[in-house]
Amino acid sequence: MRNLYKWYCGETFDEAGVLVDFETHYPETFNFAYDVIDDIAINDPERRAMVWCNPEGEEHIFSFADIKHWSDKTANFLSDQGVKRGDRVLVILRRHYQFWFVATALAKLGAIMVPATFMLKEHDLTYRLQQAGISCVIATNVGDIANVTDAVWDNCPEAVTRILVNGGGAGLATQDEYGVWRDAHGIEVGPYLSGPEGVCLLSCERPGWVDFNSGVRAASAAFTRRETRADEGMLMYFTSGTNGNPKMVLHDAGYSIAHIVTARHWHCVVSDNGLHFTIADTGWGKAVWGKYYGQWFCEAAVLVYDFDRFNGADILSLIERYGVTTLCCPPTMYRLMMQQDVDSYDLSKLVHLTTAGEALNPDLFQFWLAHTGKEIFEGFGQTETPLTVANLENSKPRPGSMGKPMPLYNLEIQREDGTRCDPGEPGEICIDVEPRPAGIMMEYYRNPTKTAEAMHGGWYHTGDMATVDEDGYLWYVGRNDDVIKSSGYRIGPFEIESVLLEHEAVRECAVTGVPDPVRGKAVKATVVLAPGFKGDEYLTKELQTWVKRKTAPYKYPRIIEYIDELPRTTNGKIRRVEIRNSDTENGTVYARD
Repeated sequence: MRNLYKWYCGETFDEAGVLVDFETHYPETFNFAYDVIDDIAINDPERRAMVWCNPEGEEHIFSFADIKHWSDKTANFLSDQGVKRGDRVLVILRRHYQFWFVATALAKLGAIMVPATFMLKEHDLTYRLQQAGISCVIATNVGDIANVTDAVWDNCPEAVTRILVNGGGAGLATQDEYGVWRDAHGIEVGPYLSGPEGVCLLSCERPGWVDFNSGVRAASAAFTRRETRADEGMLMYFTSGTNGNPKMVLHDAGYSIAHIVTARHWHCVVSDNGLHFTIADTGWGKAVWGKYYGQWFCEAAVLVYDFDRFNGADILSLIERYGVTTLCCPPTMYRLMMQQDVDSYDLSKLVHLTTAGEALNPDLFQFWLAHTGKEIFEGFGQTETPLTVANLENSKPRPGSMGKPMPLYNLEIQREDGTRCDPGEPGEICIDVEPRPAGIMMEYYRNPTKTAEAMHGGWYHTGDMATVDEDGYLWYVGRNDDVIKSSGYRIGPFEIESVLLEHEAVRECAVTGVPDPVRGKAVKATVVLAPGFKGDEYLTKELQTWVKRKTAPYKYPRIIEYIDELPRTTNGKIRRVEIRNSDTENGTVYARD
């Protein structure tokens, strides 16, 4: 191991070994693909970069030399298809290993990768293609996204190239009467595709599309470095905002370097003989947080599982089978794994657990500590940022707190007038951007108005609410849109959810506000019950009393609705906005306390 990351940052630690200062430095020509991936490939070619597998039994182990080889071929192929420096390329590849070839190749070409989820519908896709000026779409043949793309293509004149990736099984294949795995198109997939000879082996044909796998296999592996700049756009994500159309978040190369902190001091990846597992679809920013930039800066290997629907038993089996050393997933996934017999799996190789995406409830923290001996280190960031708040290595996490600000950022909890909040007072998380530190977005692409709304007065206004205690730990309250203003009080959903989850009848819950003619908003809890409980008026009264006894009485849910399943994103985050929208659109009226 060459400690490559040290070339691009400076670190200072306190007497306990906690990071207290972090600064970045890199040349104006820095490019993650060339200066990190290719550098490792040339100087330590056999170092393991990625272990990839799927439910159909296919497995690939890629070294850094392999990633260079396939990304060079991919860069030549994409260049032949007309992709060039500055182009915006929409990438919809689920968890296929081809995503890593494409991401690295686009960086080498100086093009801007725009990852997206495979769940997009026609309106969603049209908006993205038109607003971002997408010139090329690289999509999977798994699922319906190719059909969706074809349906809107003629309405998006800037988009000229469609490239289709045969993604194999992706957790959706079925076995025929002879036990052979076949995908939705009847093509044989499964274990026979494992190993070097199976990489990009499956071809596919579709009118108007270019076959990625065949093109890449045929492309030359000889690729010469091209001119790029670190301050140019490199990566762009569409936000999953709660109001209006999503914004386009543009990042430059400094974003990749800022994720050294993510991998090294929060995920605590084990660089030699370790394996990091972040569970995230590549359409979301958490994928590059946990399966690309920081981990490969630290010369560590990542595990990727190309599944369709989350299954706690499958994930626990993977952790055992591959000897995962560090794990990161949303609280929801930890909770779903809790429903299995966790103690029956050998999780002894795990040395560190982390979570992000939504606030960590204390009951989850205590369960995993009791069953693995490991604390869960919570972290916080956004599409617009890398990790900005976290419980870092060698610190003492406080259950329910997302930690302290990263040393890279000057962060404050502010009132609406821009003054600093007192300890315990809810306010907005704001980050000093004069000068703009590495990792904070360049802008909302093609939207100067929204950029100015978020960045003004020398601060980036995150839209997330929190409190800070006397010791500097931050406690999440919720999004500005999630905070419930009731009878003059500002009520964050997380605290109520945490209290409800301590009750044996509650398996999952989401707290939102509903219009109330007297209070402005009333607190509503949407509850998924544990087996054996009935959602009736008696249980409602019991849960309301439970909350009143454990937190300020004005916070208790005056409305409780019982449902079978909470709405979620593909990464497992609860979509409170969907609950709110449903209540508003349907004009639903509930019995009130």
